[in-house]
Amino acid sequence: MNRAFNRKRDKTWMHTPEALAKHYIPYNAKFLGNTEVEAPKGTEVVEDAVRKLKFQRHIKKSEGQKVPKVELQISIYGVKILDPKTKDVHHNCQLHRISFCADDKTDKRIFTFICKDSESNKHLCYVFDSEKCAEEITLTIGQAFDLAYKKFLESGGKDVETRKQIGTLQRRIQELETENSELKKQLQDFEEQLMMVHGSPAGSISIQTQSTDVFDMVPFSPVTPLVPTQANNASPPPPPTTLPPDISKDLFGAEPFDPFTCASADFPPDIQSKLDEMQEGFKMGLTLEGTIFSLDPLDERC
Repeated sequence: MNRAFNRKRDKTWMHTPEALAKHYIPYNAKFLGNTEVEAPKGTEVVEDAVRKLKFQRHIKKSEGQKVPKVELQISIYGVKILDPKTKDVHHNCQLHRISFCADDKTDKRIFTFICKDSESNKHLCYVFDSEKCAEEITLTIGQAFDLAYKKFLESGGKDVETRKQIGTLQRRIQELETENSELKKQLQDFEEQLMMVHGSPAGSISIQTQSTDVFDMVPFSPVTPLVPTQANNASPPPPPTTLPPDISKDLFGAEPFDPFTCASADFPPDIQSKLDEMQEGFKMGLTLEGTIFSLDPLDERC
């Protein structure tokens, strides 16, 4: 069982929650660069990335180029990579996009993390060189991820899936309401056609004389139209009254159901999309030295 797992279990992280939630933890390191990788997790994945970037750095060093120094600012909002002098932000890696973080056991100076790029959606492996703080930086990112996930849940992230289901139901209800209105219109048109076929110019239904049986009933015929007929010498009934359809009510006269009138606050599409993305990122979890941090504590394993 590794050190990171013990810290997660005992909740004895090296920084106070306030330091990561209200401020940030700064670290200085050398930035070897980043490179695209094929998978979001895996020791072999980062090992290949480290070898590739180290080789590129050797070439640049032979050409007289130095490894650039950077400042890492770690908080619950992500890992920022800045120029230590100008404070210009070169990269801003959000925590829910970071899926793997580890320090190199064979080279204590090297640590890495894999982050999904927000624009290209490619997985990029970032590699750093820190003489004394490689392991500490790795654990700090793990602690920040843990706190960020809790903050996400407390701020309503646990209702994201519920809101998605409600949104799907609302769209289905709207489709049914539209279909309902179309059926009402077809029914109205059909009633008007019946009046034109069987009604007089004054709107009264014409009297049709048909033969009756011994019980003075009109014999059944499969081709007989299902319209009311009057017996001989009977007074015609008043013409049916057709009311215009009320699209604000359904066939039973009830108001259409709107789940958002009784649910939690609705989010605009762009905010909802961001929440969905964060939820998926936190569900994937952060692999920290072989430890899985995810939404389900039962998924934690060495």
